[in-house]
Amino acid sequence: MIEIATSPATTTLVIAGDLDLAERDQFPEIAARVVGLRRQLLVIDMCRVTFMDSTGAAFLISLADSGRKRGGATVLRGCDDRDLFVLEVCGALELFRIDADHRCEPATPPSGFAKVEPPA
Repeated sequence: MIEIATSPATTTLVIAGDLDLAERDQFPEIAARVVGLRRQLLVIDMCRVTFMDSTGAAFLISLADSGRKRGGATVLRGCDDRDLFVLEVCGALELFRIDADHRCEPATPPSGFAKVEPPA
């Protein structure tokens, strides 16, 4: 489920559940609505995302790229390490600002996924 909320300067997407291939049919309509709102800041709340694959990442990347082309910014809020890893593997993490301070009650227990950093 994806909900859209707006304020004068911000569009907020609140995503719950899986963001994957099974949900892709709704992505074009949501992207068109978000782009049509023409807000400078897009906040994507990922606190309730249970799973994201490369299809979901491509959706987020397209939103961030559209905003960047208009001079806007995209913030990811409540992303876990697994979702950030998917975006990093896709080579798109730099398109997003990461709100690492936002915390809300998770919809599911932590995945246990831990990103391993290479030695310096």
